[in-house]
Amino acid sequence: MVKAMIVGASGQLGQELQKLLNEVKWDYVALTADDLDITDRDKVSAKVQELKPEVILDAAAYTAVDKAEDEGKDLNWKVNVDGTKNLAEVAKENDVKLVYISTDYVFDGTKEGYYLEDDPANPKNEYGRAKWAGEQAIRESGAKAYIVRTSWVFGEFGHNFVYTMQSLAKTHDTLTVVNDQIGRPTWTRTLAEFMIHLLDVKAPFGTYQLSNDNEATWYDFACEILKDTDVVVKPVTSEEFPQKAYRPRHSIMSLDKAKSTGFLIPTWQDALKNFLLNIKKF
Repeated sequence: MVKAMIVGASGQLGQELQKLLNEVKWDYVALTADDLDITDRDKVSAKVQELKPEVILDAAAYTAVDKAEDEGKDLNWKVNVDGTKNLAEVAKENDVKLVYISTDYVFDGTKEGYYLEDDPANPKNEYGRAKWAGEQAIRESGAKAYIVRTSWVFGEFGHNFVYTMQSLAKTHDTLTVVNDQIGRPTWTRTLAEFMIHLLDVKAPFGTYQLSNDNEATWYDFACEILKDTDVVVKPVTSEEFPQKAYRPRHSIMSLDKAKSTGFLIPTWQDALKNFLLNIKKF
């Protein structure tokens, strides 16, 4: 028996989880999409019966939000819905806990205040619809599960907004960034720590929301990333920067439930500072 089975191990969260579990000395097995196709229920069942994990940490997802609108629509649904359903049902059958990562995109972004865990979902893009359907599949399975909604994820591994801004800053004197979408950035380290925290403190199963504290626009986030450079960052509207998939304009999720578990949430500014210091060491 292993403590944890990570699926989606090659993604930015999957790699962060491995780094954290090595530090806390958990016994785990990390599976990439090549190691386990979560859309194949029989393979999921066989792997869980082989490893006998206490928990499945589900970091597997199709996250190409714009491609999910057309060319990636079928794969988006297959991974984010069918794959999630397989993991949840197999977890239920084998009495294994499941931690699943969802998104602020399950909301439409029209609420003025903070979104609560039980607010009505109204996803407006294909990625959000698939992640919401994944959430529902978990609830319907009856598995012992934590659903953790997050937003604006950045981290050491893989592609993300921080690396994109740093890369563009090397070749541009001026950058334009959207200033009318408001949310909360999330460091993969904070997210991974919260996933393990829920298990450690035996928090009640259910839906949680986790990002770093404080809110920002993408423009605010970019300014903070590039504050020590000579690059000028200019704000623009979403209309000036059209994207294929709908983006919520105001998707700030309440963190009160996460905080009530005793988890201390750093601000996104502190998280970004620590992240940048961390990657400079290498």
